[in-house]
Amino acid sequence: MAMEMEEKKPIQLEQSGKGNIKPKFWLTFILGLLFFLGPIKANGTWTIPFDVLISTIRSSAQEVVSFYCMLIIVIAAGVTILAEFQKRGILQIKYDLSYFVTSPVFLFFRVLGAVFAILIYFSIGPEILRLPETGQLVFTTTIASVAVIVPIGAVFLTLFVAFGGLEFVGVLMRPFMRPLFKLPGRSALDAVASFVGSYSVGIYVTNKMYLQGRYSLREATIISTCFSTVSIGFFAVVASTLDLLPYFPILFIATFIVSAVATMVLIRIPPLSRIPDEYKGVPKPEALLEKRSIWKQAYEVGIKQAEDSGKVAVELKNGFVDGLKLAMVILPPILSIGLTAILLANYTPIFTWVGAPMEPFLRILGIPDAGLIAPATIIGLADMFLPALMVTGAALGAKFFIAVLSLSQILFFSAVIPLLLEVDIPIKLKDLLILFLLRTLISIPIIAIIMHLIF
Repeated sequence: MAMEMEEKKPIQLEQSGKGNIKPKFWLTFILGLLFFLGPIKANGTWTIPFDVLISTIRSSAQEVVSFYCMLIIVIAAGVTILAEFQKRGILQIKYDLSYFVTSPVFLFFRVLGAVFAILIYFSIGPEILRLPETGQLVFTTTIASVAVIVPIGAVFLTLFVAFGGLEFVGVLMRPFMRPLFKLPGRSALDAVASFVGSYSVGIYVTNKMYLQGRYSLREATIISTCFSTVSIGFFAVVASTLDLLPYFPILFIATFIVSAVATMVLIRIPPLSRIPDEYKGVPKPEALLEKRSIWKQAYEVGIKQAEDSGKVAVELKNGFVDGLKLAMVILPPILSIGLTAILLANYTPIFTWVGAPMEPFLRILGIPDAGLIAPATIIGLADMFLPALMVTGAALGAKFFIAVLSLSQILFFSAVIPLLLEVDIPIKLKDLLILFLLRTLISIPIIAIIMHLIF
């Protein structure tokens, strides 16, 4: 059987032993699976252990989480400045800080994020920056979520990524992912990680796979821009805000269908179709499937990865450190760019102007309250929750339409866009804006059809 090229040094038999490989694979795979997909009942609702852990940390230690968020953002800005001095030879530092080197633009956004974090946390400075609908909204929801989710999610995702679970799932999903999305089967796990966990978890996995040569540039870009959806928990928040909880299963299925169809179109047109299949480092693409049991092939590839991995404790520690470092580079721009976008959305007519041309399009499709909801089709670029807040007084069909659209647009400035611009996958802001617009235009008629079938 053809296997993936591997550069990792095989583990020594005296350290783990051949007999320990199978238990190592199955134990880590099952634990990771249960943590992200195992249904449990908490506070009267069904959820997953990952969500329970994150929610418990955030609710039981709010002050600690807020201080941690402020501290990590300020430290990140300081380390970025030191990294810039180190790169220019101005300052000699014992530790290699090259991971934190960034462009002048994002150096500014990291420092601005630190300033915003201090003002919001200590409740000082201009009040407009720390109102419940501006700075507090970004800091206590998006920032607090990402700051906790990324390091903890990185630890438990390591159970999948490092010990063969990703390869096992990848082989099984390849017959579906390749023809539909031109992606390796292992990308299915990224999509699942976003749906049940968070877009930040999905992007973390994608970035890690790209750096390891397991995704090409084209594959990593498609996965991170088209599959990094919000979690099921956020689906419920939007549904509750718009009185759509009775329609939650339909809302979820509709969003899944719209997202899948839009992605199948987007990967076949520019800008995604023009991205080359280039690898960072040594390429490790998926091996071709053989004409024998796919389950056996999946198991063999998974066992091979488990055999090549290090000790569980070491891999988990590395996963946590990677997650913490990623949190440091993405949190400052998420706060600075996200808060700026929300200020523009709340206090300027820019999104109303941009959304105005959408009104005739919506009227042609028979969407109720087209004039009221037209700006909401575009304002999701600032923050995914803003469209729901704008249309609470609209007709039920219009609220369903905006809920599905906002949940399937994926890209927004208060979190995903700055996150994508800070990871190692070289994605241009121009392409992200084009993808947002194309995704919106492709999704609208599909959602309109679904809406008319239901309401």
